[in-house]
Amino acid sequence: MRHSHTNTRLIGNNDAAPADDNASNSSCPLAYRYRPRDFLTAQTDRIHTAYVIGGLYGNTEALDVILALRDAEAREGRKVDLVFNGDYNWFDIDEDSFCRVNKAALQGLSIRGNVEAEMASGSDGDCGCNYPDYVNPEYAARSNAIMNILRQRARQHPDICSALQQLPFIRVLEVGDSRVGIVHGDAQSLAGWDFAAERLSPIGKCCSGDETGGELTSAETLERCFRDANVHAFASTHTCLPHAKDYTVDGLSRLIINNGAAGMPNFAGTGYGLITRISQDTAIPADSLYGITINDVRFDAIPVRFDTERWIARFLSNWPPESPAHIAYFNRIVSGPDFELNDAVAGSVSLYRS
Repeated sequence: MRHSHTNTRLIGNNDAAPADDNASNSSCPLAYRYRPRDFLTAQTDRIHTAYVIGGLYGNTEALDVILALRDAEAREGRKVDLVFNGDYNWFDIDEDSFCRVNKAALQGLSIRGNVEAEMASGSDGDCGCNYPDYVNPEYAARSNAIMNILRQRARQHPDICSALQQLPFIRVLEVGDSRVGIVHGDAQSLAGWDFAAERLSPIGKCCSGDETGGELTSAETLERCFRDANVHAFASTHTCLPHAKDYTVDGLSRLIINNGAAGMPNFAGTGYGLITRISQDTAIPADSLYGITINDVRFDAIPVRFDTERWIARFLSNWPPESPAHIAYFNRIVSGPDFELNDAVAGSVSLYRS
């Protein structure tokens, strides 16, 4: 396994003015900022089982699979709530995909990601991804170009944009006696990177494949986020690579689980996306790749095995060779990122596949 870095540096954010000093490639608007204590008064929903769907990226083939998984659980007597936690839009610049994706998200327990916040804002700014310095500037520039094209589609649907603007940045799920904070980025910013795989564990590479230098979010920052938010777990996405790691804070087990991307491959040589399943039912799902039980609540990474050929055909119809999305993402779509399944687990999280 790679993961050895001797120059690991801890990154902490000041609660009085949360910021990301490693974000020169893309802006992070002040409006994206919030504080961990805001989870105490955030919109809260009591659920039995939820699918947290981050990074769908407009993949309607993946959406079809997620809906089928939900319906299969319903037939077994479990009600599943769909929680879209941002970036459900991205490649969906055709009319049908754009409408289908946003209809599903607006019917669920959803929040905005930076993509939704930016495309619905009516501005002509960048993508709002807040890429850290270690991400190649060309990668960030292509994201800005994708956003500008997506905005053209969004402007044809002011009703959808208006509805997206009403969605919160954060929310809380009550599952049994546990509270789960739903975020897009991290506990302090819509586009924060504190919950990125490479910030939680010394993985050494990020979503763009660039070397990171081994920067880690400090234990003090994570402990303060759990404590001030009064949650047992945070479920995130945004940073495009999955990771799950447990912690002990004030004598209680806590968890950060980032699903990576529901609509793109997350591991080398694979073709499936990932969602986070959260449930009062502590039985390990048969298709779980990895997971853990925290405070009598089950958290699992569930594969989304969509029709890759159909998805690639749809993608190419919107983003032909030499388009910004094709240059930035096509290799990942067909081959997966430089990331292995065992890179996605740390601490006491159990791996069920090799």
